[in-house]
Amino acid sequence: MPNEVKAGEHAPIRSFGRTRSRTIKPRQAALMGSLLPGIALDPEAGPIDPRALMPEAAEVWLEIGFGGGEHMAAQAARRPDALVLGAEPFQNGAASALRHIEAHGLSNIRLYVGDARTLLDALPDAALDRVFILFPDPWPKARHHKRRLIQMDAIQALARVMKPGARLRFASDWADYVDWTLERMLASPSFHWTAQRADDWRAPPADHVTTRYEEKRLGDIAPVWLEFERS
Repeated sequence: MPNEVKAGEHAPIRSFGRTRSRTIKPRQAALMGSLLPGIALDPEAGPIDPRALMPEAAEVWLEIGFGGGEHMAAQAARRPDALVLGAEPFQNGAASALRHIEAHGLSNIRLYVGDARTLLDALPDAALDRVFILFPDPWPKARHHKRRLIQMDAIQALARVMKPGARLRFASDWADYVDWTLERMLASPSFHWTAQRADDWRAPPADHVTTRYEEKRLGDIAPVWLEFERS
């Protein structure tokens, strides 16, 4: 069958939002040719050892779906001792992120322009100290829920690559996706929800960096913040 997904492969990524990309600006296009090759990850070529990428790193973080890269770059600038991995399937997002990386002079970011699930498969066990999944595609229609990033197999993959005590931050402004995520994360024995009071999910965390996408408020509720810890 032409559309059949073989064992070990992932279904192709589709976007809930606009799928036609804008033309990449000349400066960003230049960075795709000059800056990206030196920081690009290639999980399809084999396993990736984060410690080999930055041996002096105190921690290893991952942002899945970094969008335009504003949040990822700001977090990396705050923690130059942390290696920050970013996965984003769309080239326009990667091109924007490169602009932020250059502007901040960051040397502690590595990018994968592709499916985050492929990157997770290439990482060793207990490699990550922190994971961000911020405002992923909500796929609000019931028939499209299977396209959501948060599925039980993805949660299992995250559990494998996260250290005990590692934190996962999920944010969404779609009520159904928040409920969906909370239900599945709580069903996993590998994670527990850290919230103790309403402000823990109603207010952005102290270290959060607001992005232009978040400010658009495209969802049906105010943003909700879910923080989970690897058991």
